[in-house]
Amino acid sequence: MSICVLAERYGVKGQTLRKQCKEKISDYRNWDQLEHAHDYLLYPENIGENLSLDETCLSNGDVYTILTNKAAKGRKGALVAMVRGVATDAVSGILRRLPHRKRLSVKTVTTDLSSAMMLTVRKVFPAAKLINDRFHVQQLMSEAVDRLRICYRWEVLDAENQAIREHHQKKKEAKSKAERERIEKWEPERMENGENLPQIVSRSKHIILKHWSKWNEQQKARAAILFDKFPKLPEGYSLSMKLTDIFNKKSGPDEARLNLARWYNEVEKFDYMEFNKVLDTFSNHSTTIINYFEERLTNASAESFNAKIKAFRSQLRGVADGNSSCSDWLGYTLKRKLANRENPLTLTHLVKPKVNRPIRRIKKGATFYRNSLILIRWGSGIRTHAPLLPKQTPFY
Repeated sequence: MSICVLAERYGVKGQTLRKQCKEKISDYRNWDQLEHAHDYLLYPENIGENLSLDETCLSNGDVYTILTNKAAKGRKGALVAMVRGVATDAVSGILRRLPHRKRLSVKTVTTDLSSAMMLTVRKVFPAAKLINDRFHVQQLMSEAVDRLRICYRWEVLDAENQAIREHHQKKKEAKSKAERERIEKWEPERMENGENLPQIVSRSKHIILKHWSKWNEQQKARAAILFDKFPKLPEGYSLSMKLTDIFNKKSGPDEARLNLARWYNEVEKFDYMEFNKVLDTFSNHSTTIINYFEERLTNASAESFNAKIKAFRSQLRGVADGNSSCSDWLGYTLKRKLANRENPLTLTHLVKPKVNRPIRRIKKGATFYRNSLILIRWGSGIRTHAPLLPKQTPFY
């Protein structure tokens, strides 16, 4: 429910209620990180032994670096730091403000394959083991296979355009009207599943990005035609799936290193430019990739946390005040205050209602319910616009 809908329900102006929520209800003005919230947020108390470092683009092209604690699993206490920008010097300068002893207590930090992010980890957490997220490593290989599919797609489109041009030219060269009429309209060749080849190639992206065991019947039929027409594509797909199987197998670092070496040899024999670039990346980050098989930690918790932030913004249809939205993310929300039993909340009538509704005064400390909510602040005395129903479930 949006704040405008809530205001309309209780007969007050939406803009007034929005302002009261920001200035009075949320304690936004008393937030201890308000002065620098636009640039960074730090929560040293949330540091744990295993951290995740990731970047996300929230809105208007602004990229933020987010450091989270894996132990919190995206819930309360997950956020350790949030810094605007991705530059190594700027981000590491902010993260160094965390207590030195706590930074030394960090054992592992998981990142993607960004060299700048890995340099930040080495500067800020010198005692931590750096781990490259396995899903980013697999994604790199999947993108290389997809590039091969895209190359074939352009070839198919060129062949189709050439066939159309030849058909039109044949019609132009016809000497009589009867001869032109005998030339039927051009139609693309249909495959066994009813689709033409350009459609199959363009609709096969999700096929080559998924493991073959997860294909449905329609995807299996499409893959059979695709792999039959382009024999090099199933070879590249097989190499990508072999890498996935290596990561899925519960093996130690030594066994994984041997399996990856064999996989390297197969990729080199395949001899495709995009795949060779993947090998170069693997060679440059071989140590941090192998570290995954020791700890088996990923960046899934960080990705989940980033998704929650984006979902928060999308539900509000965007955020006008970024600092205020940050305070809402971090616990200055209506729901959390209502859950705080040590400091009981009270309801107060702050604005004149548009409609005449009964106003009742309730004794301090009385239980109030969901249907009586209008405006909230700390203090004494309660006023509500709606009558209380004692048999309903309390809001806290």
